[in-house]
Amino acid sequence: MQNLLIVLASYVFYGWWDWRFLALILFSTLVDFFVAQELQKTAIKRHQKGLLAISLLCNLGLLGFFKYYNFFISSWIDAWDLVGVRMDLQTLQIILPVGISFYTFQTLSYTIDVYRQKLEPTHDFIQFSAFVSFFPQLVAGPIERASNLLPQFKKPRIFNSDFAVSGFYLIIWGLFKKVVVADNCAFFVNQIFDGTHSYSSLELFFGAVLFGFQIYGDFSGYSDIAIGVARLFGFRLMVNFSFPYFSRDISEFWRRWHISLSTWFRDYVYIPLGGSHGSRWLQIRNVFIVFLVSGFWHGANWTFIVWGGIHALLFLPLLLAKVNRAYVGETVISLVQVPRILLTFILVSFAWIYFRADTLAIAHTFILKIFSFKDVTLTLFYATSKSQLFSFIICMSIFIMLFFEFLAIQKNRKEVQLTTYSAIFISLLIMLMGVFKNPSDFIYFQF
Repeated sequence: MQNLLIVLASYVFYGWWDWRFLALILFSTLVDFFVAQELQKTAIKRHQKGLLAISLLCNLGLLGFFKYYNFFISSWIDAWDLVGVRMDLQTLQIILPVGISFYTFQTLSYTIDVYRQKLEPTHDFIQFSAFVSFFPQLVAGPIERASNLLPQFKKPRIFNSDFAVSGFYLIIWGLFKKVVVADNCAFFVNQIFDGTHSYSSLELFFGAVLFGFQIYGDFSGYSDIAIGVARLFGFRLMVNFSFPYFSRDISEFWRRWHISLSTWFRDYVYIPLGGSHGSRWLQIRNVFIVFLVSGFWHGANWTFIVWGGIHALLFLPLLLAKVNRAYVGETVISLVQVPRILLTFILVSFAWIYFRADTLAIAHTFILKIFSFKDVTLTLFYATSKSQLFSFIICMSIFIMLFFEFLAIQKNRKEVQLTTYSAIFISLLIMLMGVFKNPSDFIYFQF
C-alpha cells in the first residue's frame, strides 16, 4: 500500500505539469520491467543482447526524439549551408518532457545491471514503478541506482523522527541555496549574459563567477530538497554534491559535482570503453567520449558539447600524469591548498561561460572581451540602490554557504548538517533575503 501511494502521488506530481507525458514514464517503466524479466529467463547471450538492445533503443530513442531531433535537423541544414547547398527541412515544435534525461538514465541503469547479472530483477511492478517515478528525485535527480533505491521499496517504512528532522534541515539548507544564493545571483547573471557588449571586462568575469554560484545553488539546492523530502518518507538517496567548489583539481571537481551523473557515465560508458587502461590514445579517446557525451546529455546545443570538451582538456593532463586521484580520500582542506582551489574554481567558471551562453559566438565574444582588459569597472554592481542591495545579499549569502560547507569538510561530513539554532538562522535568512516575487525556475528542469 505504501508503494502504491507513492506511485499515485508521483504520477499526480508529474502530471500536474503535463499529464500527456505520463505515458512516456509508463512506457519506459513497462519496457524495462519486462525486459529485465526476460533477461532473467534466458541464458543465451545473443538473446540477452537483443533484449538489452530493445531497452536501449526504446529509452534512448524517446530521449533522442524529444531532446535532440531539432538539434540534428538544424545541424544538418547548417552543415550543407557551409558548402553552399540550401536545405529545406522542417523542425518540429517539440516540448521537452521535464526530467526525461534523469528517469531515462535511471531505468537504463536497472536494465544494464540486470544484464550484467549484478542485480536480480524485481517481480513486483508497483515496486519498480515507484522506483522509476519516485517524485522527490523524478525531475532533476539524483539519478539513483536500482541497487540502492529499489531495495528500500521492498520493505515497509517506519517513521523515524531523527531521520525526518535531518531531512527537514536539509530542505531548509537546499531552499537557502536556491532562493537566496542562486536566485539573487540570477539578477546580475541574466543582465550580463543577455547584454555581453554592454559590460566591462571585470563585470563579465564576475558574471561568469556568479553563474557558477547560481548553477551550484540552484542544482545542489534542488538535490538537497529532494534528498530531504525523501527522508521524510523514510528513503535514503545518494549524495549528489559534495562541496565541489573546494576541489583542488578538475578530477576532484568531477568526484564532487553531480555525483550521480558522473558515476553513471563512469560505470556505463567510461569503464566499458576501457577506462584509464590501454594505450595513451585509447585513454585520451575514452576521456573525450565521456566528457563530450556528458556535455551533450545536458542539452541540444553545441555550447554544451564545447563545455564538455573543455573539461576533457582540463582533465587529460591529470590522467596522463597519473595524478587524477591525488586527493581521493583526502577531505580536510589546508591553507596551502587555497591557491589550487581558486585556480580550479576559475577554470570551472570559464567553462561555465559556454554552458550559460545561448550560442558559441556569444561565448567567444564573452571570453574575448574579458581578456581585452579595456574596461575594468564594476559599475553594474553599485550603480543603483537596488544593485547595491543585491550585491550585499549575494556576497553575504555566498560567504555563509561556503563557511558552512568548509566546516562540514573539516569535520569529514558528506553534507551540511544544521543544528536547531543554525536551522532557525538559515530560515530567517530565507525569509529576509530570499527571492519570492519573481523566482527563477530550476535550471536543470530544462535537461
